[in-house]
Amino acid sequence: MIFARCRKLPVASSVGAADDFFARLLADELEGVYQRRVLIENRPGAGGLIGNKRMSQAHADGYTLGMVGVTRLITELMREQPPFRALGDIVGVAHVASITNVLAVTRTLPVTTAREFVTYARVRPGELNYASLGIGSASHLAAEVFSRALGIDAVHVPFRMASDSFVEMALGRVHYAIFTLPAALGPVREGRLRALAVMTPQRSPTLPNVPAIAEVGLPEAQFDSWCGIVAPTGTPRRIVEQLHGDIVHVLGKAALRDLFVRQGAESTPESTPDGFMRLMQVEYLRYQAMIRDG
Repeated sequence: MIFARCRKLPVASSVGAADDFFARLLADELEGVYQRRVLIENRPGAGGLIGNKRMSQAHADGYTLGMVGVTRLITELMREQPPFRALGDIVGVAHVASITNVLAVTRTLPVTTAREFVTYARVRPGELNYASLGIGSASHLAAEVFSRALGIDAVHVPFRMASDSFVEMALGRVHYAIFTLPAALGPVREGRLRALAVMTPQRSPTLPNVPAIAEVGLPEAQFDSWCGIVAPTGTPRRIVEQLHGDIVHVLGKAALRDLFVRQGAESTPESTPDGFMRLMQVEYLRYQAMIRDG
């Protein structure tokens, strides 16, 4: 018996970002299950604040869920009076994907490796800049972790959409960024940006010729991402479990798993609602420590 059918899926990012990409894949599959459209609501801006606030205010009836990632946690932690509670306003439904990040630079820089880039940037304090998807976004924190760990002094240039930052990087006006691999994969493969390292202990099968950041001797700069589906607090447990079952069913499809891998991510159909909530709680404490120390 179906208790609820997801009808709307707010995403706190623009079209083309990693969580938007995976939300659309998931929505397409769920439409086949529910035999009705699942509407993606892109609510970018303010470092994820707008879209995440929308998720917190949704009715707890199982019809409006939310695709969330690292940014939901950081957005609250970066503000003294956030308009939502990162974890208090939601319950976990399903962990959808673990996502690789990549260090990408403009091809106008005279560097071809991550080590060369770090050396180049260290002797030019304040001369380089990096792109992000806004203050408090995952890309902002990833670049700050990278800069602080390796002693790089660079200027933050926030953008509303990843595509805008890629244009500026291709032109050489923005020098580098640490974005999720699904978002940056197109510009990298097209040769508009140069990928220097994936921010993980091992290489990604998506870009097998690009070294892992740990492999080049910079493990302190590692930064991974994730995304998953949540429901508003107060959603009945039976509805959460039914929606979880629907999502796990589609995530288990071999074709979808292969597509995730080709985009630099790994699907996680083995997750549970409580397991995803625990993951977010652990991540919240980790980012809280990062931001406090920074």
